[in-house]
Amino acid sequence: MDTLAASGYTWGIPGPTFLALYLGAIAVALVTVLVRRHTIAAGKQVPGTDHLTAAQAAYLTGGSDLAVYSSIAALRAGGLIATAPGKTLVPVAPLPDGAPPLDAAIHRVLQRGPSTVYGVRNKSEVKSELDRLRDDLERYGLALAEEDRRAYRNTTLLLAALVALGVVRLVAGLINGAAVWYLMIIVLALGITTLMLRSRTPWMSRAGKNALAGMRTRYQYLSPAQSPAWGTYGMSGLAMGVALWGTASLYTYDAAFAAEAEIQRQAAASGAGSSGWSGDSGSSWSGSDSGGGSDGGGSSCGGGGCGGGGCGG
Repeated sequence: MDTLAASGYTWGIPGPTFLALYLGAIAVALVTVLVRRHTIAAGKQVPGTDHLTAAQAAYLTGGSDLAVYSSIAALRAGGLIATAPGKTLVPVAPLPDGAPPLDAAIHRVLQRGPSTVYGVRNKSEVKSELDRLRDDLERYGLALAEEDRRAYRNTTLLLAALVALGVVRLVAGLINGAAVWYLMIIVLALGITTLMLRSRTPWMSRAGKNALAGMRTRYQYLSPAQSPAWGTYGMSGLAMGVALWGTASLYTYDAAFAAEAEIQRQAAASGAGSSGWSGDSGSSWSGSDSGGGSDGGGSSCGGGGCGGGGCGG
């Protein structure tokens, strides 16, 4: 060690040796992070969650907005609401007994006076029902609770620690007058990869994605591409169509109503829907080094012409 330190190597470790150890540590860390993220994102599937209600399926597919659209579609299909001046909605018939909670909450809001879709969405009793839907999906394991999402994000702390180590080595190498180009590129790539992985935090679990896929198969006949006979399927059919296939279903039922109510036309993706579910494979990086010549310190780094510490500080 005294001999190495005396040779001027940063921390007594030659650049190529440090790079090899550093790249090995990165590889192990990446595998660890991706495996952990894969496990967290799996979720769980409680028996019975393969038969979700329309409101649950809508929230899982497209969040609170699509859940509200699904309920409004059901109320419209039942002849219970209509549009009024000012892009508002008004009730035109009493709500039948046994209506789903979100449908009932929206109808009660409209009974107190005309309201836009946006206004309905932000009423406290509607928001309470939406919160309950979210909590149910998290409890069923079809969506990740906040603590799971936090754990998912925090898997990148291991990579962040390696970035910090690389930066410290980089600074030490510069102070020592060593070549640090390869290390700089690796640290930069690792930093970008860490930020990308941290920014990709799913809300829907894979169990939720699988549940939606199963329901789309089961209710394929409600897809707008199949030109459903909405009059046959009634309130529940249209609500489920919107839940699984987006508001394009409502437009195929009553385009004038949807446009007057300013409901955005959207179609759910065939996979994870519009929920923002992202995979846990993350991003990876790779690099190749090329060059010619020999370094001035008697050591090489992938054949590059780097002196001193071999471009690894």
